[in-house]
Amino acid sequence: MSVVSSVLVPYASYLRVYEPLAAFPEPERAHWARYAGRARIPTAQDELRRSLADLVATPPVGVPVHESGDAFVAEVDGVVCVCPWRTRLRGWLALEELAEMFPAPVLDAVLPPVVRGQAVADHERWAERNPDARPWIRTTVWQVPVRWFVLFSDEEREHTEGDAEGEAPVLRYRTPMVQARRRLARALKALRESADEGPLTEGLVDVGRWLEEFHPRALVELDYGGLVHTLSAKQLAEDRSALDVAEGIAALQAGDTEKAGEAYGRLAERWRAVRDRQFAN
Repeated sequence: MSVVSSVLVPYASYLRVYEPLAAFPEPERAHWARYAGRARIPTAQDELRRSLADLVATPPVGVPVHESGDAFVAEVDGVVCVCPWRTRLRGWLALEELAEMFPAPVLDAVLPPVVRGQAVADHERWAERNPDARPWIRTTVWQVPVRWFVLFSDEEREHTEGDAEGEAPVLRYRTPMVQARRRLARALKALRESADEGPLTEGLVDVGRWLEEFHPRALVELDYGGLVHTLSAKQLAEDRSALDVAEGIAALQAGDTEKAGEAYGRLAERWRAVRDRQFAN
């Protein structure tokens, strides 16, 4: 869930959980209540710019020294919900993934071994004092994982086009936590009854465990984030990935493996084209 990786490659998508203020203990609850009342609340682009500033410092700051006091804010049926950035925690988690994403010489040039080593040591000490900590945001680059789409329906899709003033397009899904958990459980049941345990099943189990950590009245959001800049207006308008996933799961439940394969094929083709751009000049 990586701020570091999303900065190095800003074409990232996000899975976020917004919790009601009641989910937070004091004094954190009071902090978020005051925060939500601010005239201007920082955006994802603000977070990205701050992280970029850290990376161009000398020496680079791979993980912030202090935890962020910022959050995303949403109102759900009149209830204020917040999604804490937890930038420092997500930065630590990102370091665990970087070795698999970049060749050693590139990684050493961006984040020298001494910087990474200090960050790892800081994380180990912090984790001893905070064994149950978890991020409110998961991040991936150059794709939206299929398992994320399982949580949403096509009716929850929100798409706005960019404008001439530079406003970027937006593509996101939002759903109540209870719906997300219900859909995930149905998908797991269908997969386990129709196929052997595989990467998708394992991924859903992991997401399910993560969702169980949050308040039952929370809001779950899938945001295409920077990926909107890799897709044309036509591609964004026609993207119905959550619908493809839902049709595939329904086909599995009905025993129609052919139709399930067709739905998966549409998804695979769509997202393969996006991932391939990661290696384009």
